[in-house]
Amino acid sequence: MGKELFGTDGVRGIPGQYPLDDVTLERIGFALGSYLQTRSPSPRVLIGRDTRESGPHIADCIAKGLFAAGSEPVSAGVLTTPGVAWLVNREGFAAGVVISASHNPYHDNGVKLISSSGMKFPDSVEAGLETVILSGNGHPPSGKTVHLNGDEQLHHDYLAGLCAAILEGARFAGMKIVLDCANGAASKLAPQLFQSLGAAVTTINASPDGRNINAGCGSLHPEEMQRRVIAAGAALGVAFDGDADRAVFSSASGRLIDGDAVLLVLGRYLKSMGKLKGNVIVGTTMANLGLEQALAKSGLGLVRTAVGDRYVLEEMMRIGANLGGEQSGHILFLDDATTGDGMLTAVKMASLVSIAGSLDDLVSDLKIFPQKIVNVRVSSKPSLDSLPEVTRLLQAAEKQLGSSGRIVLRYSGTEPLARVMVEAEKEQDVSHWSESLASALRTSIGSTS
Repeated sequence: MGKELFGTDGVRGIPGQYPLDDVTLERIGFALGSYLQTRSPSPRVLIGRDTRESGPHIADCIAKGLFAAGSEPVSAGVLTTPGVAWLVNREGFAAGVVISASHNPYHDNGVKLISSSGMKFPDSVEAGLETVILSGNGHPPSGKTVHLNGDEQLHHDYLAGLCAAILEGARFAGMKIVLDCANGAASKLAPQLFQSLGAAVTTINASPDGRNINAGCGSLHPEEMQRRVIAAGAALGVAFDGDADRAVFSSASGRLIDGDAVLLVLGRYLKSMGKLKGNVIVGTTMANLGLEQALAKSGLGLVRTAVGDRYVLEEMMRIGANLGGEQSGHILFLDDATTGDGMLTAVKMASLVSIAGSLDDLVSDLKIFPQKIVNVRVSSKPSLDSLPEVTRLLQAAEKQLGSSGRIVLRYSGTEPLARVMVEAEKEQDVSHWSESLASALRTSIGSTS
C-alpha cells in the first residue's frame, strides 16, 4: 500500500494547506518524537531549514510536536539539507528534520526526516509514522510553544567537515571561483567556506528575502554563473540549488559541467589514485550515453538505476560503490558523507581543478549525445509491454539506433504521465523516435483531459 504523506523526498505541499497545515505539522513532530522515545530516553532532534519565508513557522510547529512528545528540538537555523544529515550522523542526534522544497519555487515547502545514520528513514518507518499521524493519535496535547534559534557552532562543525574532504595536494589560494547560491541555504555558508580556504570568491544570488530562492538562478538556471565565470576569468563556477544538495559547474570557458561530467572527471581521478571502489560508478537511466562511452574508454563501468537519489544510494550500498549520482548534479561520495551534498561536490571539483588543471581539458573527450524527453499525460498505467503499437515502434527504434542510441520509456511515480526519453548521435533520430513513441502512447492510453 502506498504512502499518502511521505513521497520520495519527504512531505511536500503548500504552507498552510494540508499536509503543511499547523495541526498536521505538529502531528509529524509528535509522531517522530514518540517513535524516537521508544529507542532513546532523551532523544535530540536537529532541525534545519532553507530560506523560504514559510520555513521558521513550519520549524516551530515541528518543534512543538517534538517537545510535546518528550524529545528535545535543536535548531541549526538556515542550513543545507546535507549539512543537517552530516551533523545528525556525526554529532549524536537521534534524528534530523529539514524544512525545504529543494529546487522548487518559494511558495512550496516540505519536511524531510533523517535517521540517526544521516540517511532517510526506511519506508517501513515512514509508513508507521504516517499511520500514527493520520489516525489522529499523533495529535499532541496542547503544550509549550517553541521558538527556535540557530546554533552557529553547528555551522562551524559542518564547514570543518567539508574542509577535511579536500583532495590531497589541492591548494585554493588565489583561485578565482564564482558561486551562485540560488538565494538559498548555501548563501552564507558557501562563500564562507571557500574564502576560508583562500579562494578569490565572486558570489551571486546570495541575498535571500524569503521569496527569491531558486528564482531564475542556481543549478536550474546557471547561465548567469557561466557568464560571470568568463567575465571574471575564473577557473571554476558553481551553481547550487535551494537546499544545496546538488550543484552544477562551469569551466573557465563557460562550458556547463553537469552531474554526468562530474562523475566522469572525479571517477577518473579516483581511479588514478586507486580510490574508486570496484572501478564502477552508479548513475540513473537518465545518464547520457556519452558518459557511459567515456567511462568505458577509461576502463570504468556505469551501473544504472531508476531516477532518484534514493535508488542510486541503495545500489551503491548493495555493490559497494563509493561514487554515484545524477545528471542534475546530485552526487554521492559515500567515503565522505551519507547523502548528496552540493558543497562537498564543489570542494571536490575545486580540488580537482587545483591539482589537474582546466575542466575544459578534463572533459574534452566527453561527447554529449542529443537527448529529448517527452511527457505524455495518460489515463491509466498498463504495462508498456502490453501496448502492441508502442512495442512495435520501440523494437524498430532500438534496431535502427543500435549501440549509438538509447530509449527509456517509463511512468512517472507521482503524476499521470508516461515519459519518453530518446538519446542518439543524430538530432533527427532523437526527434523522430521521441515524437513517434509519444504519439503511439497518446493513441493507446492518452488522457482525454
